[in-house]
Amino acid sequence: MRTISVITAVYDPDPGYLLEAYRSLASQELPDGWAWEWLVQEDGRTGIAVDVLPADDRVLHGSGRHGGVAITRNLALSRARGELVKNLDQDDVLTPGVLARDIAAVRGEVRWTTSRALDLMPDGSLVAFDGDPPGGPLPPGVVLDLWRRNDFRLPVHPTTLCLRRDLAVLLGGWMAVPGSDDTGLLIAASVLSVGFFEPVVGLHYRKWPGQGSVEGSAHYETVEWNARMKLINERAEALQSMRAAVR
Repeated sequence: MRTISVITAVYDPDPGYLLEAYRSLASQELPDGWAWEWLVQEDGRTGIAVDVLPADDRVLHGSGRHGGVAITRNLALSRARGELVKNLDQDDVLTPGVLARDIAAVRGEVRWTTSRALDLMPDGSLVAFDGDPPGGPLPPGVVLDLWRRNDFRLPVHPTTLCLRRDLAVLLGGWMAVPGSDDTGLLIAASVLSVGFFEPVVGLHYRKWPGQGSVEGSAHYETVEWNARMKLINERAEALQSMRAAVR
């Protein structure tokens, strides 16, 4: 069986939301010959995810010292056995068929894919983002250019990222910054390789008061935000120069 590894960093989760994430994964239908594994990696050692989630041999629990979401995701990456790696936040919901669409997209020269996401509001309503690019391949450099032109806001949702495991490892996994680690990984992958945007909705991105990246939170504090964006941009420039030198 070929495997897609779904990675979820867990820290002080809402039990209901974590269960909903599990149910959205458990209901996925995969192509013949494929299976999924869920690397649930706790940021700390409280054991809360083990207590919340049902017994399922496909759910592989792990834990480590409290180190933040990027380190937690990378510890899960070290345990991942799949040729593809997909992110799933602890409070988000996969839509039906998204894993199958990811598997279909990442082949040949396409090394990573993202999909359309809808914001899942506290009242249960879904809100669309109007900046999605057209569906189809994304040549190297396209996402980076759009990100720069849009005041460091991505044209595709980094939480929906699925990529080849070897590419994730080559890039050092999720970028070791306090927030925007998924943006750092996506930008780096988009510089080195062809990606894909799937216009079918693949994720319901939950917005709720306990979320760490809501507008107005510490995630958007000016000095730290600028430092993160500067580092992500500089790494992208270095990767572009390296890619040009080997062509």
